[in-house]
Amino acid sequence: MHFRGINNIAVDAKGRMAMPARYRERLLESCGGRLVVTVDQDHCLLVYPLPEWEIIEEKLISLPSLNKQSRLLQRLLIGHATDLEMDGQGRILLPAMLREYAGLKKKAVLIGQGKKLEIWDEETWVQSQEEWVAAVQADEGDLPASLEDLSL
Repeated sequence: MHFRGINNIAVDAKGRMAMPARYRERLLESCGGRLVVTVDQDHCLLVYPLPEWEIIEEKLISLPSLNKQSRLLQRLLIGHATDLEMDGQGRILLPAMLREYAGLKKKAVLIGQGKKLEIWDEETWVQSQEEWVAAVQADEGDLPASLEDLSL
């Protein structure tokens, strides 16, 4: 299962958001609507179908515990990981702590990122997107070697 595309979503006062219809059926089939949400260093939320999260979690757990960066990553991702389940209307309830971390207000954006989804506050998404486009245009950063031969 792969997720792609951008979806404008609303987060209600209780922190509920409806999963777009195009993902609901696949999520119900692949994981019974069971998801894991955690934080990302870019101040958005990451949403994984439970089986995909379990793969990531195992990799995180196996990192060397004496490595400071490994411990920080484990604390960030595993420490904030929260199990969620879609309700009968295809909604998930985002915990207040995670909504606050991502600065989520009423308007949000759900971004497909392959095996996971990202939830961004709409205003933060727009600002970040402008920065990323500027960075690409300025040719900042190195392209990973595995992508050097990619043709778009």
